[in-house]
Amino acid sequence: MYTSRWRRALPVLLALVVATLGLAQHASAATAAGARYVALGDSYSSGVGAGSYLSDSGSCQRSSKAYPSLWAAANAPASFSFTACSGATTTTVKSSQLTPLNSSTTLVSVTAGGNDVGFANVMQTCVLQSEATCVNAVNNAIAQITNTLPGSLSSLYSSIRSKAPQAHVVVLGYPRFYQLSGSCIAGLSEAERTAINRGSDALNGTLAKQAANAGFSYSSVVDEFTGHEICSGNAWLRSVSVPVSNSYHPTAAGHSGGYVPAFRSAV
Repeated sequence: MYTSRWRRALPVLLALVVATLGLAQHASAATAAGARYVALGDSYSSGVGAGSYLSDSGSCQRSSKAYPSLWAAANAPASFSFTACSGATTTTVKSSQLTPLNSSTTLVSVTAGGNDVGFANVMQTCVLQSEATCVNAVNNAIAQITNTLPGSLSSLYSSIRSKAPQAHVVVLGYPRFYQLSGSCIAGLSEAERTAINRGSDALNGTLAKQAANAGFSYSSVVDEFTGHEICSGNAWLRSVSVPVSNSYHPTAAGHSGGYVPAFRSAV
């Protein structure tokens, strides 16, 4: 009896599912097309390492190949303001990037936190100094991630919400840098690579928690970059590069193949 009933009901259920998915996809597309989008953050949002920097962005190095530019080009939002800047901290995002936000803003993306805990200095230490010094630098950064970064993120997120009360805010994380036991035959030791990945995981964990506390969406990029880390043989992240500022940043492929899908899934 139950089998017969389910057989009769199945076409109806399938039709409802298809209709619901279609409506959801239509609503998402409509929301994207009508979005008033502001892209905030540090070099991982501005696109350092991706090339094709916008002529008016100066030292902020905003790229036409960065994920905010790519998403805007694909979705034709009603407005798009791109204020992300290389070297930005939570404090400088708050003090110098929030001007475009207002009550009409409907979508915001942000990466921030890595520079607060000395990301560049940690990587410089690991490249130039001993394994023990590198691991100690990572541990010090993790202490900052645990003790001081939550308050800085909370302050930034509160300011974003205050200025853009109606916006859907997406906080994006950072990739793990290294594929362990990978193809690299020189450079950092496996212990150093493991420590750096541990620091990235700690940073992403704090970002996710503070985003949730603020009522924002958090989107990890770790899955998207899996198989494309440094030492993977198909890296979407630069190792030590010239110019040095490109080092340890996503390539154009990292933005299009990593950050864009992660952002799109949260929008």
